[in-house]
Amino acid sequence: MISFKNLCKSYGEGQHRHDVLKNINLDVKEGEFLVLLGFSGSGKTTLVNMMAGLDTPTSGEITFKGKPIDGPGPERGVIFQSYSLMPWLTVAGNVGLAVDTIFPNLSKADRAEKVAHYVKMVGLSHAMTRRPAELSGGMRQRVNVARALAMNPEVLLLDEPLSALDALTRANLADEILEIWDADKKTCVLITNDVDEAVIMADRIIPLNPDGTLGEAFTVDIPRPRDRMEMNHHDGFKKLRGEITKYLMDVGIEAKSEATRTLPNVEPIHGVPAAVADAQKGMIDNNFLDFSQLHKIYPTPKGPLTVVEDFNLKLNRGEFISLIGHSGCGKSTVLTMAAGLNSISKGGIRLDGRHVEGADPERAVVFQSPNLFPWLSARENCAIGVDKVYPKASQAERQDVVEYYLERVGLADAMDRPASSMSNGMQQRVGIARAFALSPKLLLLDEPFGMLDSLTRWELQEVLMEVWDRTKVTAICVTHDVDEAILLADRVVMMTNGPQATVGKIVDVNLPRPRTRKALLDHPDYYTFRQEVLDFLEEYEHGAKPKPQAAATGKPKAA
Repeated sequence: MISFKNLCKSYGEGQHRHDVLKNINLDVKEGEFLVLLGFSGSGKTTLVNMMAGLDTPTSGEITFKGKPIDGPGPERGVIFQSYSLMPWLTVAGNVGLAVDTIFPNLSKADRAEKVAHYVKMVGLSHAMTRRPAELSGGMRQRVNVARALAMNPEVLLLDEPLSALDALTRANLADEILEIWDADKKTCVLITNDVDEAVIMADRIIPLNPDGTLGEAFTVDIPRPRDRMEMNHHDGFKKLRGEITKYLMDVGIEAKSEATRTLPNVEPIHGVPAAVADAQKGMIDNNFLDFSQLHKIYPTPKGPLTVVEDFNLKLNRGEFISLIGHSGCGKSTVLTMAAGLNSISKGGIRLDGRHVEGADPERAVVFQSPNLFPWLSARENCAIGVDKVYPKASQAERQDVVEYYLERVGLADAMDRPASSMSNGMQQRVGIARAFALSPKLLLLDEPFGMLDSLTRWELQEVLMEVWDRTKVTAICVTHDVDEAILLADRVVMMTNGPQATVGKIVDVNLPRPRTRKALLDHPDYYTFRQEVLDFLEEYEHGAKPKPQAAATGKPKAA
């Protein structure tokens, strides 16, 4: 259907020339579901644009059914990451634009029937008269899918159409796309950065290497239909998932710069004298962080709304906890209360024997967005907090602290680059370094890798684990990613659905440290822990109410 022959794509000229795609040779077969695993900077959008006829190669050629692609055409339907809907038109109106383009002479009744057919295919019949502003992100992307299908294309090109959606919506829409593909047997090319999504959907998977070349092809011979929950027990799924993940990590994660610094022995402002620390060892090691009958209640016009109810959890010093649950279950609310950024309605939080009241550098937060000052360098962004936390240290010692952590997160060669010139991944590295440099008693991470592609996320997870392993700071990470939760944590704490969300279940992750993603994929117990978390999330997928469980006591593991 689509064929690439020695295709190359570059931008700029001379010293400013940038090669995006190199020597692409690929045949997309009729009726095939091909997945290209593309990561940031690998040329994935450029590749889709050329298949769609929105861009042209620098050299080589790309053909559709043997004829050169020289522009867009209705036989190649494209679904982009962004919705691009007409905000003044209804769902029916947006889909009707595509129907009018392909079938301009339809009667009013036939047009309405065809529009209704494609809207029904994506499960939006109940929302025909709504406008985009009245729809959720997942519903808008469904309209986008319906509009592409209404063009009746021979090939469906999907450029990360699910990446902006929450995990549950993403999975549901992926299943709908598979059902449509299975019914019509259209040729599909999907760009994604999610390995699980690729294995569940594809006949064939080809990674796009960071240097713009095509990687090793993987054939997916797992019988269809592929149930997401059953895949966790499927040996073929586990094997293929492991092979692809290891391949991507080997080709994608470059060697980090060698660290040369040692951390200076300086006392942070919230530290305690050695004699006091010795006297308090028994007290501060056990139940170092204690959430007791924690509630968060917001006033609303219809009366008080309890978002978090009777949340109880105890952590020993040096423990790493992952907090997971469906969107809206109050994970971030608990975290911001622990940070002192959100008032506690009822109950309390004690850290190191003292009640949490207001923000304090002893509790460092890494948010989903790095929140750097764009005009300052990485070094200057880190130094702001360090200068306040180490008042007795010399300027040279403070600089050593800053540079030590920037080196640890792989920014030894970029300390003086302004934040505005950094990628999202580099900015998040600065955010992690800044948090650790405060030498906090408690590290709070609110989906710190949620905005990043999978490869960058994997790399920064390893960076985080490496730095945490040196400091053993008590940490809580909010995430919706099951694999991330298990990889990072000593315990995974699962929250029930909101409102009135609370601790639903706790899984002790008894896996050896230090951990790497590669090692965990080969560990015999890894998929058992994964299944426990997946079972809980599936139980609460459709709004189930909390059930009392013995596992929800919130007691920490033995020190």
